[in-house]
Formats: sequence, structure tokens, C-alpha cells
Amino acid sequence: MRWYCKYGITYRDLAEMMQERGVEVDASTIFRWVQRYAPELEKRIRWYQGYRSSSWRVDETYVKVGGQWKYLFRAVDNHGRLIDFMLLDRRNARGAHRFLGKALKTMHNWPPHSITTDKLGSYPKAIGRLQHEGKLPQDTKHRTSKYLNNIIEADHGGLKRVIRPTRGFQTMRTASATIKGFEVMRMIRRRHCLLCKA
Repeated sequence: MRWYCKYGITYRDLAEMMQERGVEVDASTIFRWVQRYAPELEKRIRWYQGYRSSSWRVDETYVKVGGQWKYLFRAVDNHGRLIDFMLLDRRNARGAHRFLGKALKTMHNWPPHSITTDKLGSYPKAIGRLQHEGKLPQDTKHRTSKYLNNIIEADHGGLKRVIRPTRGFQTMRTASATIKGFEVMRMIRRRHCLLCKA
């Protein structure tokens, strides 16, 4: 599972690599392992995610699921360390509100003082609603800056390189579980959690 999530290879390629090492395993078995253990790994690693800067960069990218493009909302801090992510059907105010609410819950000890997004109209509505609900501090600044969001745009590229060999996902459930594995392995590899020594 670790090799699949870390190196961006197909299930068949990984099964072949295992066979060369004397381990007989079917590609569908590796798929089931990823679906079962990637969400569990992501859940456990959250305890060790640690401090994140209060300057957030938020953006969304496209992922093909069932032959259709879906939206992967992602947030990193100004050092490129992952805050949170969420795969959704639509890129609207409701989706932005759900994602930012989840990110705030994940980082409840370190709320943002600024959130930088692109010029998508959904974000100001979502941020205003979260402030009205008391989930986001009133003094949190919302900035729209393409230049400042270069950090997360570059981070999307790294994630897409790992996703590309999958050639798209069949369902939202399998896509979400697999992406959790990709994100966690990238976090560990880049030493962005407390388990890793700097």
C-alpha cells in the first residue's frame, strides 16, 4: 500500500513488482488494501499533523471520477504544509463552506488569520457564513491573489503526478480513500508531521 500511495504506479505494475520479489498478490487485493487502510492511516496521522501557519492558501483542482471531473478542494499553509482536503461533486458556496468547516475543525488549535483564494465567488460567501456561525474569527482576512496561491498550485502538480497513473477513479468513495493515502504519504515523505525528524 505504501509503495502504491508513494510512487504513483498502477495496481498491475505493483503486483508485478511484488511477483518479482517472490510475493504473489493480485492487483485487486492491493486495491482492497488501499481502500481499507489509507483512510485509517490518514485518521491516525492527524494526531501527529502538528502546527500549521495561520496563513492559509486554498484552491481546488480537478480529478476524474466515473468519467466526470470532480473537485478536490485543498488547503496548505504558507510553507506548503497540508492543512486539509476534500473531494466534492460541485465547486459552489456550499462545497466551499463544507471544506473550510472541515479544515477549521482539523486545525481548531491554530485558526487562520488570513485565507488566500482565487477569485471564485464561492469563497467570500463561505467565509462570511463561517464567521457568522462563529466558527471563524471575525478578524480573519480573505485575500484573492494568484501570486500568493502559487504555493498550492505547485502542490497540486505534485499530487497530480501521483494520481495520473490511476487513469481516473470509478466512484467518489474509492477516489476519496485513495487520495487520502496519496496525501498522507506525501506529508510523511516531505517531513510535514511530528513522526518525522527534521
